[in-house]
Amino acid sequence: MSDESNLLGDYVRARRKLVTPEQAGISSVGVRRVPGLRREEVAMLAGISADYYLRLEQGRDRNPSAQVLESLARVLRLDDDATAYLLRLGTEGPRRRRRPRKESVPAGVAKLVGTLALPAYVEGRYFDVLAANAPATALSPRLVAGRNRLRDVFLDPAEQALFPDWKDAAQGMVAGFRKSVGTDTDDPRFIELVGELSLAHPHFSRLWARHDVNTCDGAFKHLDHPQVGDLWLNRERLGVSGAPGQTLVILHPDPGTDSADKLALLASITRTAETPPRPDPC
Repeated sequence: MSDESNLLGDYVRARRKLVTPEQAGISSVGVRRVPGLRREEVAMLAGISADYYLRLEQGRDRNPSAQVLESLARVLRLDDDATAYLLRLGTEGPRRRRRPRKESVPAGVAKLVGTLALPAYVEGRYFDVLAANAPATALSPRLVAGRNRLRDVFLDPAEQALFPDWKDAAQGMVAGFRKSVGTDTDDPRFIELVGELSLAHPHFSRLWARHDVNTCDGAFKHLDHPQVGDLWLNRERLGVSGAPGQTLVILHPDPGTDSADKLALLASITRTAETPPRPDPC
């Protein structure tokens, strides 16, 4: 893990390494000893001094202006989500260590999840599954309260097998996790989870070092289910009112598609398995 006390410096350092000279419009001459852009190149393109940029990376200056941050975002080719994250890092004041609070799903939302016919679950700030309905568990047995989506995607082979494009799914999840956590990196839950995954899976370490940031909003997901095969599902993510950091995730197929038929079949299989046998009258 990097020094989480210098989030701004870590972030701009990681992102400049991902921008090639060609992308920045710089002629690449001779052997380059570092990947991506050099510090002085970023400073030149952003219109700031090389010394000032060095201070930003080293954490010796942590309060740049919004104009400087927006210039850096342009040079580093950041999208809207990543730019917003950079601005937040640069304007965040001193943080007080907060006592960890257990996340609990509002009672009304928990009841709603249970009544939905579509796969649905509630995800916490650290991607813990806080509640899930039977169709979601049928889709993945790991979608039950108490599991963690990030851990399962990296450490559970059965969960990995659900994603034909596992590397893309893993990258998107890590980027969404960083966006969800933001600057609250002193929480014991965050430290435990990132530390465990960094030690257990080298691909997580590589993705975490990229400092990708992305909002896990609606998307089209491809799953390979062991019982019904390929499924193409829309994923909707809705913020839970009154519970900051919690998200209601609903998966649904396009009507009239093969995936809709397969999801109905899976629901039927689940209902049959859950129905207790009728007692023998004899």
